[in-house]
Amino acid sequence: MSAIPPQPEAPWRAGLDCARALAVPGLALFATACGVVFAYYQVPAARGALEQLAEWRMRGGFAYSAGSTALLAGAIPFLYLHFDPATRAKHPWPHLAFFTLFWGYKGIEIDLLYRLQDRLFGSCVCLGPVAEKMLVDQFIYNPLFAAPYGVLLYACKDAGWRWAPARADLRAGRWYYRRVLPVMIAVWAVWIPTVCCVYALPLALQLPLNSVVNCFWVILFSHLTVRPNQR
Repeated sequence: MSAIPPQPEAPWRAGLDCARALAVPGLALFATACGVVFAYYQVPAARGALEQLAEWRMRGGFAYSAGSTALLAGAIPFLYLHFDPATRAKHPWPHLAFFTLFWGYKGIEIDLLYRLQDRLFGSCVCLGPVAEKMLVDQFIYNPLFAAPYGVLLYACKDAGWRWAPARADLRAGRWYYRRVLPVMIAVWAVWIPTVCCVYALPLALQLPLNSVVNCFWVILFSHLTVRPNQR
């Protein structure tokens, strides 16, 4: 009697598995973000340094947004992934341009999101506005916009810069369920608490904290997704 082939893992379960694997490092990222918030409000020396960073960030405008995010969330994670034996094969040198350009653009996009939310909900770092900003960020902006196009672009990159395989997968049915939902489950596990720390800081410091956390997030998530995507 022939063996019954194993059933592919359900996308939602793959997302939960990834979220569980991210539990400990995710807590470390959350603790780091909490530490930055605590230092800003409770440690005078740290507050002075962070206010200087905020001044540079505001003076730099969108050039700072693009450059800092391209470096922290793009170039540095790529170099780590390229030289790590576990991920080197999936991160050849040509991908450096993708990482840098993609995350440079993301810096501007995230900066615009933060500025828009500041206008909509105000600059107060009290519970209500922070919660409102987190809900828009994690349940509107991310699942409806950022995650879908990010998954598509990464799929195109992983297919050797060819759009046809990504387009075929998009047309294969239940694409959001198969590809985006697992990513969102993992994202929510780490970023719902962490982004609350981001919004607990003044607007000028939100993007710098986001970029620092993203540096480690990109590395962690890339390590957990070296296995082939499940259909």
